Amino acid sequence: MPDETIHQPHDKLFKQSFGDPENAAGFLRHHLPASVAEAIIWERLVLQPGSFVDSHFRQHESDLLFSASIGGGDGLVYLLFEHQVNEDPLIALRLLRYMVRIWESHHKDRPEKPLPVIVPVVLAQNETEWRISDRFSSLLDLPIGLETDLAPFVPDFRFQLVQLAGIPYDALRGTPAGILVLRVMKAERSGQLLSDPVWEESLLQQIPGPVFEMLLRYLLDADVDSEGFHRRLNEISQTELKDSAMTLAQQIRQEGRKEGELEGKLEGRLEGLREAVLDSLAIRFACVPDGMTEAVRKIDSESRLRALHQASLRAESLDAFADNL
Repeated sequence: MPDETIHQPHDKLFKQSFGDPENAAGFLRHHLPASVAEAIIWERLVLQPGSFVDSHFRQHESDLLFSASIGGGDGLVYLLFEHQVNEDPLIALRLLRYMVRIWESHHKDRPEKPLPVIVPVVLAQNETEWRISDRFSSLLDLPIGLETDLAPFVPDFRFQLVQLAGIPYDALRGTPAGILVLRVMKAERSGQLLSDPVWEESLLQQIPGPVFEMLLRYLLDADVDSEGFHRRLNEISQTELKDSAMTLAQQIRQEGRKEGELEGKLEGRLEGLREAVLDSLAIRFACVPDGMTEAVRKIDSESRLRALHQASLRAESLDAFADNL
């Protein structure tokens, strides 16, 4: 994910589902080297804050960051779990930046403790597999013939790249909720949200109610075929599950209609205020420049438009009014 906050449905689905340590553990323990997975005490997996501020005061936010005990003693490992929907050739550089921030934060809080190991894991949701190296050193321009001699001076690590495109639906592992979320994420990229793996009833029956609601919201946000969606709901054989799904789908649609009505009313008020500002300017100054008209029409803040309306009534000139834009 880019550094800026993203409000895409698949990002929310990832964070809400795998922000649960149980779901995260169910997935991660199957995608780390067996010796590492066996050494981690998964029952002690804890979600950590994942926001870091760099020297230019720009905030960077990792997707999910977990801590856990490792090695049976006081050993500490951080699991940096990143979600990607687009291939990023520089993902290793961003991971390194996060890792440095994590180490800095750890040292600040516990200066007497050694720095913990950080294991980066990247979940790629793309429809096709990435064609990049999983080593940081692959980004460096190492002179031919000097790779070995320069190696001691080069920071290097590898990240675990898990590509949904290369994993069959029935090979996805984890908790029932985690498996179903992964199937949905995989299906979304290939337009298969109404396929059998997503609607496997044995999985649907095992997931908690909030996860089921979250998945239904995701499916409806994805604008799946309405007829196909209702057919899938009707094909659910377990009566209680079917009734719950029908009720939730109806509630979600009603919420969507209400939100649409509220947005429509707000847009109506905004358009009225824009016209009031421009009418006032036209009455007082006869001609309103096109650039000023365009600037006013782009404003979508009700409070700002009300302030501009007052300014349009009081400003001594168009230049004076422009100072408020």
